[in-house]
Amino acid sequence: MGYLVKQSDRVAPVTAPVPADETLPRACVIGAGSSGIAAAKHLYLAGVPFDCFEMGHDIGGTWVMDNSNGRSACYDTLEINTSCPRMAYSDFPMPDDYPPYARHDQVAAYFQRYVDHFGFRDAITFDTTVERVAPTGDGRWDVTVRGPDGTQTRTYDAVLVANGHHWDPRWPDPAYPGSFDGEQIHSHDYRSADQLDGRDVVVVGAGNSAMDIAVEASLRARSTTWSVRRTEWVLGKFFLGKPSDQGLLPPGWVPWWVTALRLRIGAMAAGGSMAEYGLPTPQHKPGQSHPVQSRRIRERLAAGAVTARPAIERLDGDRVVFVDGSSAPADLVVWATGYHVSFPFLDPELVAAPGNQLPLWKRTVHPDLPGLYFLGLLQPLGAVMPLAEAQAAWITEMLTGHYAPPPDSVVRRQMAAEHARDTRQFYASPRHTMEVDFDHYLWDLARERRKGRARAAS
Repeated sequence: MGYLVKQSDRVAPVTAPVPADETLPRACVIGAGSSGIAAAKHLYLAGVPFDCFEMGHDIGGTWVMDNSNGRSACYDTLEINTSCPRMAYSDFPMPDDYPPYARHDQVAAYFQRYVDHFGFRDAITFDTTVERVAPTGDGRWDVTVRGPDGTQTRTYDAVLVANGHHWDPRWPDPAYPGSFDGEQIHSHDYRSADQLDGRDVVVVGAGNSAMDIAVEASLRARSTTWSVRRTEWVLGKFFLGKPSDQGLLPPGWVPWWVTALRLRIGAMAAGGSMAEYGLPTPQHKPGQSHPVQSRRIRERLAAGAVTARPAIERLDGDRVVFVDGSSAPADLVVWATGYHVSFPFLDPELVAAPGNQLPLWKRTVHPDLPGLYFLGLLQPLGAVMPLAEAQAAWITEMLTGHYAPPPDSVVRRQMAAEHARDTRQFYASPRHTMEVDFDHYLWDLARERRKGRARAAS
């Protein structure tokens, strides 16, 4: 459904450097993952002078296995949960020979080609950490970075934050009572099934990573227990022979109830509730939570290779005890319990996200901090990349003067209304504080950009 990139839509590569227009505001991009490179590309092609700083020595963020920046959660069997056309940037389709759902190495290679296609690799400064971002007294931003040449501070008119939100692991808080004799890791530190081989594994969580790891454990571990506090509706990756996120609806915006209906149909087609496998019945309807997908979890549960259990009550030496009184042997617990939204380079008194809550206008603009923008800080019913690309195009229009915002009162009223709407649509959880409807977000932002261009031209 919705946003699709036709595989035949190709664009000629940028063959000559694009000169920067030093009369335009100078920008800083933090991070060279999927959102950061979208920002860098738009700034570069518009001639906006900018620096892009990346902690590691490569682009691609979490999609780079064992990324030297230490922030990647990539594991060897990871593949995308959004089909390739729905994940691709609007002007750079994924290769025709990619499978419907690309592997992590294919996604990383796609990002490499994207950067080289548009020719801005030299604008990225690698192995450099942004340590501090602070407002100056004249409406600009001081950015302190530490790299191979030491520490230095530069001043920018705008800072584009693209440091991602899948790198700061969230552990159970408070910790479960009792003591545990085995090993505990967060799913962020899972890399391959070698870590599971021959062990009694308990996987905790109901998201995509939890199901992936539980399936892998069922093939290699001595025993596999999957502990779920709140069951999700698990969708299949294909429907009627096509990727399940394609072909069911025409492109463009549709009312939320239509999207929710599509998700309910998908959940029913995939097998409905997981209660028959021993999981609690979901307390919400399909469409009221972030969708999760798995090709094999039902199969492994049905085969008895994965045993489903409810929430943990306590840890007990070499066993884990669950709230229904049952227990399971364990020498490895994998906590697939999500991530904190955090910005180590920003003073928490300036910007913080307690409980992962950080309301923003269009998930991009902080109305109290002019010149500070956020990219990819959302959780769509689809992939982040096209949305971050739209955010990057919007920010570039602001910096080049081709877009003018509405009055501050309108910005704040819209921000409050959007936050209230999204809160109503999804059940209360730290994983839903940034949830957006993919197609509606793109439609709405495109509409605002058109209005802003008209305001700027008047």
